[in-house]
Amino acid sequence: MKLKTSYICEKCGNTSLKWLGKCPDCSAWNSFYEEVTASGTDRDHRGLAQPTLALTQTPTITKRVSTGLEELDRVFGGGIVEGSLILMSGEPGIGKSTLTMKICESLADSLMDKKALYVSGEESTAQIAMRAGRMGIKNENISLISETNLENILATVDETKPGFLIIDSIQVVSSAAMPSIAGSINQVRFCTESLMSLAKKKGVTVLIVGHVTKDGNLAGPKILEHLVDTVVLIEGERFQNFRIVRCLKNRFGSTNEVGLFEMTEIGLKEVKNASRLFLEGRKEDGFGSAITAVIEGTRPFLVEVQALTSPTTFGYPRRNASGYDINRLQLLIAVIQKHLKFNLQNQDVFINVVGGFRLNDPAADLAVAAAIVSSLKQEPLPSNTVYLGEIGLSGELRAISHLDKRIAESAKIGFDKICIPKTGEKTPGSKIKIDQFSDLAQVIGTSGKRYTQQPAPDPAQRKTNPQ
Repeated sequence: MKLKTSYICEKCGNTSLKWLGKCPDCSAWNSFYEEVTASGTDRDHRGLAQPTLALTQTPTITKRVSTGLEELDRVFGGGIVEGSLILMSGEPGIGKSTLTMKICESLADSLMDKKALYVSGEESTAQIAMRAGRMGIKNENISLISETNLENILATVDETKPGFLIIDSIQVVSSAAMPSIAGSINQVRFCTESLMSLAKKKGVTVLIVGHVTKDGNLAGPKILEHLVDTVVLIEGERFQNFRIVRCLKNRFGSTNEVGLFEMTEIGLKEVKNASRLFLEGRKEDGFGSAITAVIEGTRPFLVEVQALTSPTTFGYPRRNASGYDINRLQLLIAVIQKHLKFNLQNQDVFINVVGGFRLNDPAADLAVAAAIVSSLKQEPLPSNTVYLGEIGLSGELRAISHLDKRIAESAKIGFDKICIPKTGEKTPGSKIKIDQFSDLAQVIGTSGKRYTQQPAPDPAQRKTNPQ
């Protein structure tokens, strides 16, 4: 039996016989970790036949447990499936431990004769109890331990037999069977595989907390995402109150749904009416502001897009966006310059999506373009109007999906008018006024006085100075 040394990229899983500074597949720097495996020719590689089960005789997993939070149940597809392995990640201070403790309280009440075991390798039991007291959680079915050794954790599980297990976090847990340090690629993968075996064989629901890198990606090997059943990501600015819970992978449901929460003194609180919360504090007569309706999963809500144009002091104008794709912004600026004849080459353009929300819906193109023109003209857009539409390279407005839901949400909040692309489909009946346009120029022309740049004066017609 010989030991074989290889190097694996933690980002994409690429294997190399020697250490490389840059991965040739994903171009990631310093992502290779050493892995030592046993190799030899004296082992018996013959397998044993396993009993099979007909598809019609295979039991299906239907039992779900509610987390006590409607927003989170929507993300999981109706609740947490018993015996599943869940990975929750997010930036430091985003609210992972707070949300995990809230889930632990709800599941502890639903487990009846079983308990919930909270294992923390980064905090003491006194610190966990302090957080629970701040949140008002007092449940005798929740047990706490502070441990980082995997063998001790599994022995505690065998003794207490919990129905729900939380590991906070997987990067600090290590096993004596692996010679590498905690947080390495070998340790994280081995510990996750052991927890996955525990969840599948004994039916224990396991939730592990993972760290993220400075780029926002999940820390550790990429194979960690393939091992778990569900990957949940908590997004949001650390110094803002809004939190968005998004499901990146779900073997038991859809990954299109999102949950909205607000960080309070007693933890994360569900946001029932997201549209009113995103529009709170909006300046009615301010220029450079437009409202659009976006779809996340199956739910619509309204957000405010703000734009600011300012004369550049450098030779190359700045383009900056918060909550919006910078490449999409460059495209819209080019369309505005080409088809609306606005000169933005000497203007810095800044885009901000209020509330820390990130716009990925192409239907927000019209609102972004209208906000840019409004800031350039210094004329406010109608405050009671919602702008919807995807903009093409020719300046045309393209059809968007879920139009009926967007219109219904706009009318529910109290808007009087909505601008949408011209389509052959009949729009649903509503009290809101619906205006249809075929291109961007028509929308800008109806939003106020058309802005035209003055041509440069003819040098031959300039008055000469008699002196």
